[in-house]
Amino acid sequence: QAQFVESGGGWVQPGGSLRLSCVAPGSIDNVYAMEWYRQAPGNERELVARITKTGGIYYSNPVKGRFVISRHNAKNTVYLDMSSLKPEDTAVYYCNQFPTLTESWGQGTQVTVSS
Repeated sequence: QAQFVESGGGWVQPGGSLRLSCVAPGSIDNVYAMEWYRQAPGNERELVARITKTGGIYYSNPVKGRFVISRHNAKNTVYLDMSSLKPEDTAVYYCNQFPTLTESWGQGTQVTVSS
């Protein structure tokens, strides 16, 4: 089963910014929604942001006002622009679509926020 491929993570100081990218294993033209998740050590995977094919957007409370999700259907890609990063944003970030492709989770991309 082809997987999502996430990239763009890294180490950044508090207050910094990163842009994550995720390439889907197939066309996302007719996918209802694309989603970003994150999983910190010892925690369950949590939904961070969602963008529907009609442009509807959801952000979880911890990231609202700091993260921006977008999608480029022609590139089968979804982005997550993260700013004003905090140490509590440290996690592995994953993407998927909704409904979820359970067999297509990628390796994720590590984001570490520390001084």
